[in-house]
Amino acid sequence: MKTQMSRFQIHDDLTAPEGSVAVLRGALASGGQLPNFLGVLAGSPAALRGYAKFRSELRHGKLTLPTLERIALAIADYYNSEPGIAIHSRAARSAGLELDEVAAARQFNSKDPREAALLHYLQALLQERGRAPMHLHEEAREAGWDDEQILEAIAAVALEAFTAMVNVAGEVPVDGSSEASRTLKAA
Repeated sequence: MKTQMSRFQIHDDLTAPEGSVAVLRGALASGGQLPNFLGVLAGSPAALRGYAKFRSELRHGKLTLPTLERIALAIADYYNSEPGIAIHSRAARSAGLELDEVAAARQFNSKDPREAALLHYLQALLQERGRAPMHLHEEAREAGWDDEQILEAIAAVALEAFTAMVNVAGEVPVDGSSEASRTLKAA
């Protein structure tokens, strides 16, 4: 059923199309609670499977979890995705980022010069539609980021932009909001 808060149905393992159920149950097994975003994305099994595979591959890349969370925070803030800001603020704190670093990441910044160089480059990529000035690319490399890490960071931007667009376009409620998050039973 659709709610007043979401433009898309927020599925669980009982209402999702058959092609989405395995991914939802896997998310429940690892996290115990299904984020509203995944419940919405379950409405398209192909989109959900693609998202899950993309996220999994990036989690096994060269970028650290704190770096990925900085990128996620920056992108969520850029798109004004309240669910993204909420979930990635919690995840960033769990990954060891202090409150001031969470706030800085939301502005594509960091007190760590290496992280800041990468975030500045990624911000320019967004603002310039993929055509960031060469000096920002060079600054990221001089700060110690190699090509593999920069490419993974660009991939993370794309993944988080997709997530933010679904959250914003769907008016997806923040997990734990008045539309209660669903804690589902893994079958």
